[in-house]
Amino acid sequence: MKKFRKVLDGLSSSSPGGVASPSCGSAAGTPTAHAPTPLDIHVQETLVSENFHLCKTVRHGFPYQPTCLAFDPVQKILAIGSRTGGIRILGRPGVDCYSQHESGAAVLQLQFLINEGALVTACADDTLHLWNLRQRRPAILHSLKFNRERITFCHLPFQSKWLYVGTERGNTHIVNIESFVLSGYVIMWNKAIELATKTHPGPVVHLSDSPKDEGKLLIGFESGTVVQWDLRAKKVDFRIYYDEAIHSVSWHHEGKQFMCSHSDGSLTVWNLRNTSRPIQVTYPHGKILKDGRKESCKPILKVEYKTSRNSSEPFIIFSGGLSYDKAGGRRPTLTIMHGKAITVLEMDHPIVEFLVLCDTPYSNEVQDPYAVVVLLEKDFIVVDLTQSNFPIFENPYPMDIHESPVTCTAYFAQCPPDIIPILYSIGAKQKKTGYSHKEWPVSGGTWTLGSQTYPEIIVTGHADGTVKFWDASAITLQMLYKLKTSKVFEKPKAGEGRTTEVLDEDPYAVQMVSWCPHSRLFCVVGISAHVILYRFSKHDANTQIASLEVRLQFDSDDAVSPSENENNPCFSDPSSHSPLQPGSPGSATPDSVPGLRVKSRALRMPPGYQAELVVQLVCPPQQITSLDINSAYGLLAFGNCNGVAVVDYLQKTILMCVSTLDLYGAADPYQRLTRSPRRNRQSTSGLTELSDNQVSIDMERTKSPTSVKGPGRKLSLPTDLKPDLDHVNGHCTSPTSQPCSMGKPRIPGVPEGPRLTRRGPGRPPFRKAQSAACMEISLPVSSHTEVGGCASRRAMLQQLHGVSMYSHDEHHTTTPYNWSERAESRENSFSRSRSSSVSSIDRDTKEAVTTLQFGESYGRKGEPLPSACLWVGTSLGVVLLLPISIPAEDEDRMEEPVTIGPSSTVLMLKGSVLRFAFLDCGGALIQSPYEVWRDPNGPEDPDRTRRRKLVNFSPWPSHEAGVDGHMAVVCSEKQAKVMLMPSQTVLFAHNVTESSFILRADVVSVCSSVCLACFCANGHVMTLSLPSLRPLMDINYLPLTDMRIARTFVFTNGGQALYLSSPTEIQRITYSQEMADNLQDMLGELFTPIETPEAQNKGFLKGFFGGNAQPFDREELFGEAAAGKASRSLAQHIPGPMGLENMKAAAGGVVGDLARARIALDQRGERLGELEERTALMMNSAEIFSTHAHQVMLKHKDKKWYQL
Repeated sequence: MKKFRKVLDGLSSSSPGGVASPSCGSAAGTPTAHAPTPLDIHVQETLVSENFHLCKTVRHGFPYQPTCLAFDPVQKILAIGSRTGGIRILGRPGVDCYSQHESGAAVLQLQFLINEGALVTACADDTLHLWNLRQRRPAILHSLKFNRERITFCHLPFQSKWLYVGTERGNTHIVNIESFVLSGYVIMWNKAIELATKTHPGPVVHLSDSPKDEGKLLIGFESGTVVQWDLRAKKVDFRIYYDEAIHSVSWHHEGKQFMCSHSDGSLTVWNLRNTSRPIQVTYPHGKILKDGRKESCKPILKVEYKTSRNSSEPFIIFSGGLSYDKAGGRRPTLTIMHGKAITVLEMDHPIVEFLVLCDTPYSNEVQDPYAVVVLLEKDFIVVDLTQSNFPIFENPYPMDIHESPVTCTAYFAQCPPDIIPILYSIGAKQKKTGYSHKEWPVSGGTWTLGSQTYPEIIVTGHADGTVKFWDASAITLQMLYKLKTSKVFEKPKAGEGRTTEVLDEDPYAVQMVSWCPHSRLFCVVGISAHVILYRFSKHDANTQIASLEVRLQFDSDDAVSPSENENNPCFSDPSSHSPLQPGSPGSATPDSVPGLRVKSRALRMPPGYQAELVVQLVCPPQQITSLDINSAYGLLAFGNCNGVAVVDYLQKTILMCVSTLDLYGAADPYQRLTRSPRRNRQSTSGLTELSDNQVSIDMERTKSPTSVKGPGRKLSLPTDLKPDLDHVNGHCTSPTSQPCSMGKPRIPGVPEGPRLTRRGPGRPPFRKAQSAACMEISLPVSSHTEVGGCASRRAMLQQLHGVSMYSHDEHHTTTPYNWSERAESRENSFSRSRSSSVSSIDRDTKEAVTTLQFGESYGRKGEPLPSACLWVGTSLGVVLLLPISIPAEDEDRMEEPVTIGPSSTVLMLKGSVLRFAFLDCGGALIQSPYEVWRDPNGPEDPDRTRRRKLVNFSPWPSHEAGVDGHMAVVCSEKQAKVMLMPSQTVLFAHNVTESSFILRADVVSVCSSVCLACFCANGHVMTLSLPSLRPLMDINYLPLTDMRIARTFVFTNGGQALYLSSPTEIQRITYSQEMADNLQDMLGELFTPIETPEAQNKGFLKGFFGGNAQPFDREELFGEAAAGKASRSLAQHIPGPMGLENMKAAAGGVVGDLARARIALDQRGERLGELEERTALMMNSAEIFSTHAHQVMLKHKDKKWYQL
């Protein structure tokens, strides 16, 4: 029978044009007169499989686990290698390229072919790769795999095609860059050292050619031995032995001396005239102790020895070397020595590598350094050397995404065009000062704004409570605005009981965000179970923050028979929402104290997002699992593993707060025993305990919100009262409503009066919950106590949902519950079965609210007109619909109550419900209504009343289809369904996955149409057509699932998505063929044709009479004719994946061909120009020589030989 149903579903979903099968409407009941039937729905779907293509676009952030650094001084581009095999190439803002080695081996060293548009990488798997940078997407042209030796150091001289490669055995090999094959010329370690030496010199740690003579190669071994090898004579010129290990070597530009850094924190200077001993030994940070001993220092890992035109004193720049005994020695440092001035720059993170940027690429010229690029483990800075105070440059790249670990992400495409300039103007005031006034020195490449750009914003939440808004337009990323949510709360004092017991060291961590770009309302959910509502204002304000307290804590062991509760509706009595004044009983109980305290005093709020309301779940805090806000309705809804609450943020009141099971009433689809917050036998904590008499409560219920509302006022919501007092038959209303007389009468036999007098003044009115706050369906109840079991509750909550709300940096640890421990628990639960079947025991567990959505819909089956509704999705796949009645007039909205009707079960799916969306009968996406933004602190206009301007997208009759109603798209972890409203007929159903489960789903616009995009736990990215749910794309994007990706993957309009690929990087992808086709035009060019600077003119006489050494022809020495072939077993040549010609052809179609033709033409013109200039220079030199010779001849023409 099941197979037959699946066949019918398949026939239904495959019907042409998205027309449902007529049999689908038989179970829908009788629709209204104007309500559509399945036969009336005719949607012309335009999306086909050819519209989709998945590819990566760009990666933002700091390279994770960096290992090395390289810089092209002519092209002015910079490359960073990482431990995971990634390469980031950076130029001017907009020029940012990421490439990945397929092997994933760590990148040990990078070498640019200066001004040639190529890059050589040496990886930890002993493989050399040659990358082509003359295309927007770099690709490997050649690879060379060493089989018997391990690579330790590489050196490529300027304008040379021969690469020197040092190995762990101490040998030096030579590689031809053009053919990427080994030369037969090898410098063996036993020939480089003396025969009398009995020990191995160690791995090669340095290779460089002499600035004075390119035929001399300086080889540094780890043991302290330095050898200068004559490449022509194939012998050693000199050998230097030192007791301490060598870490780096740096030449003086004249080639007469060089400097070495050692493991004991010393610097030695050696002169080529006398190599028996160093001419200078210094310990820059070491002192001589009183007993004559030298202070022990850390090793100097790298030193740079650079000369300057403006000063006779050289720059000596090195990392490390501080004393072990100094307190400051614990921090990484970069030292700049210039003459007698020594400047020590302390870094926040360990130094990976640094480079000194110079004007000239020639090593035999005055270097004239102007900046130092410092690559740290978690940061990237550039120091200005041209100013005496050495300021740093302002980094134009988004390298501070990981400033605090990213905990959640949100992606908004096609935003209102005015939102980015406003956020930028406000955020510009938050920028730091003191940067260098010079331009960013890494300015290579070219980038232009593409034609397919539209406003995009990325929002990131962080562990310290900060929220960052980023401008992501045109595949770039730039920080716009930073919001600190921790400023809303008082700083927790040391030893504060509940804060230290329940919360961890990141109590402000952002769990999820909800943002409406049109109304500029922003909502933040924190890990401490709090919700903060922000409004945007261009003006500063002095105001207090309103605060509400909600108790969504229900007992799991409280069960009553269905007969006792069969007539109970699913909403709390409005009287249970009556505000409690700070001094009233029940507001100071231990369980009702929130984990964080909201500031009660008036606060000065700068322009930007200003906090208006804080809603807190009282301790023990249960993390919030779903959130939605609607500015047109003025309502905020959130849920957790216990229930759901709805807040009217305009009136600052709580409309509803019920458990998930109470939402069903007697219509529970799983037929579980209903649970109530309190059993009948515990009527001592009933509603009458909130005050001394019932009359005062009724009076409290009749008050207007304006009579008790105040900024800083706290409303405590007791929801664990006895069930016969917290339910009414009818509607749930706000506290402004009149007392309801339709409540269920008390059960006979339960005493009331005597119980009211037993409670003393200090007795808490609420009973502490006995069970774990959140239980996984397939897990047993934790036996931990309320406070001690907080960590296990979080782990269970994370297991309950397919997507966790966290993204953690593995290096960021806290006590007692750190981020990595939580990630471990998620890893263990990631591959668990997500079957939607539940046993009879499992059905007694709690049901979490996994998604919420406000929108215009039909609250009841067959209703003629749409109204405001709240759609609720649960972890058991149940969809419930709550109709909401909102006052229509703007004046009545602040005074009249908002009422919420009883819920109705609309649909059931397999797995947790993840997403709701609404389509009109023409298949277009219906946006949620919103309020047009107005500045709450703007100047008052006496001529204009401050009325709310609402934009409503109500599903009224479709002019094209000629019918009323709309379609609701519901997606769960296992399947998706499209339902017709108001008849509640299921038009289409599709089982998205059987073996896995969906982590993220969203309805997005692509190519002027809409589709359902899904990301599964097995790494598949899928798209389904709407409304027919036809599969359009299914790509196994991530074969190895990563929990960080699962937690941060988000879709957005325009066929784009993003996720956190590492703790420090955001990866953006596209699944749209149109955007993939335009991607080449959007990316920046890494290589631009630039003329290589000429070497300095050394003067005519010096050049004419042979001031330099004889010319050095490397081809003559290293070529196959002279040196022979290398052993085939030593290294293996691996051609590029596509070959050079195919690689060029794949560079980008017609645009790439035109670009290459233009570059080739420019290069040809430049070469012709260079030839003309050289010819003119030679002719000029010949004329000068002829003139001098003629003058000498005339001078000595008439003289005798003895007169000369």
